[in-house]
Amino acid sequence: MKIAIITGLSGAGKTKAVECMEDLGYYCIDNLPPKLMKDFVSLGGKDIRKAAFVMDIRGGEFFDDLNKAIEDMQSIGGNHKVVFLEASDEVLIRRYKESRRIHPVSKDGSIQDGITQERDKLSEIRKIADYIIDTSNMSPTQLKLELKKIFDTHEKVESLSINIMSFGYKNGIPLDSDIVFDVRFLRNPFYLSSMKHLTGNNRKVKEYVLKWPESKTFVDKIYDLIKFLIPYYLREGKSQLVIAFGCTGGQHRSVVLANEFNDILSKEGKRVVISHRDI
Repeated sequence: MKIAIITGLSGAGKTKAVECMEDLGYYCIDNLPPKLMKDFVSLGGKDIRKAAFVMDIRGGEFFDDLNKAIEDMQSIGGNHKVVFLEASDEVLIRRYKESRRIHPVSKDGSIQDGITQERDKLSEIRKIADYIIDTSNMSPTQLKLELKKIFDTHEKVESLSINIMSFGYKNGIPLDSDIVFDVRFLRNPFYLSSMKHLTGNNRKVKEYVLKWPESKTFVDKIYDLIKFLIPYYLREGKSQLVIAFGCTGGQHRSVVLANEFNDILSKEGKRVVISHRDI
């Protein structure tokens, strides 16, 4: 039996993850006490080929048994993967305010207090996860695609997730970026009336930005740098790399470069998520 264990921070997207796993043919069980997971696997036998367990802090004291339950899966030779979903504090707070729900850890306190306590309680589970997915900049569709890459393939999936982002300097540098490339030196389509009101998602804008020798050289050099860095990030246990491309307004040049590297790295089989912050 193939086992998927989905866990992580409250508000990080576990409900959407369940929907995706159901679409992939997994028998999904939400909030099962971890102690019962081994019994379920034994009882499922040949009737259930794929099962997904969603376990989080809602289980209260039962959740403390998750570490032991995962060890049990290893002891019986279970074919399992652990996925940990997380997001930035800012995004989690916004999601809770929009849904008007109470944080399960801090029902009488602030949302921020609940998130801080939950991060601390889940720190050990996060360390043993096979995959860590940051959903801060993901749409539900992107999360589903990410899970499909992990569970709907026979190929080995690289554990490093690469988030590529475009932004405009006039709105500030993204706080969660690991590497920032300033592409304001490239020729700007904004000053051409035919492209001023378009974005880097437009083919005409893309061809204009990338046709110059300096643009082609820049892409080659940045690709070499990223290719060089990835193995060392993996060696240090890094689970997510956020690469941001910035131009003045975040509409043209940065969008073109972000799209270009999304295409390049996706074709190589990397786990890539793209977002355009200022479009």
